[in-house]
Amino acid sequence: MISIIIPTLNEEKSLGNTLAKLRGRFSTPHEVIISDGKSSDRTVEIARAGADKVVAYDRPERQTIAQGRNDGARAAVGEFLVFLDADCTIPDPDVFFKKILAHFERDPELIAVNVAIRVLPEAETFADWAIYNLFNDYLWLMNNVLHVGMAAGEFQMMRTTAFKQVGGYNEKLVASEDIDLFARLSKVGKVRYEKGLVIHHTGRRAHKIGWPKLLSLWIMNAVSMWFRKKAFVSEWKPIR
Repeated sequence: MISIIIPTLNEEKSLGNTLAKLRGRFSTPHEVIISDGKSSDRTVEIARAGADKVVAYDRPERQTIAQGRNDGARAAVGEFLVFLDADCTIPDPDVFFKKILAHFERDPELIAVNVAIRVLPEAETFADWAIYNLFNDYLWLMNNVLHVGMAAGEFQMMRTTAFKQVGGYNEKLVASEDIDLFARLSKVGKVRYEKGLVIHHTGRRAHKIGWPKLLSLWIMNAVSMWFRKKAFVSEWKPIR
């Protein structure tokens, strides 16, 4: 079974479409878990109508996305965990997951996978196309050639046993928790980037703040993680 965990915070604009795509033509045994960080809009209502489980955060301090993902994972029962952002869609989930599961079945040493990321075709700009082509090649280099582990938060899939072995996401990180997790996973097993599989997302952060600023934040956070083991930014502001 696959447990698909989606962290949310005021995602009423995107979540319904994400859940609808997952529910269509998806025969692989799975559960969908929404881990909500105290949304003030209709997110929880939408989640309860379309997900199998809803985990609600109730502590006074703001939840980090790492906490949201870990909270969802604690409610999961699947052999595999999938972490998917709320504004992401998988074009054909049935074919997509059957191909990924085939990779895991063929290689018992494989513990985690990430895939190509693209902006939704109807929203994609030339800059989106060019930068994600380079970024996807970077994922291939880091995972398949250098074997040091690299991932983006939009989509990550792993064996539950491996996730628990490394202790899940580092909840102290406000950003780059995705990079940190795959780096640690790469030390206990094989991680891979599957170029032939694609997920789409809205591209909302780049479209809102611009690619120059977003690229600078990505680079500073990544460098800070490599050398200081902490994110460069003190807050990763939601963009909806």
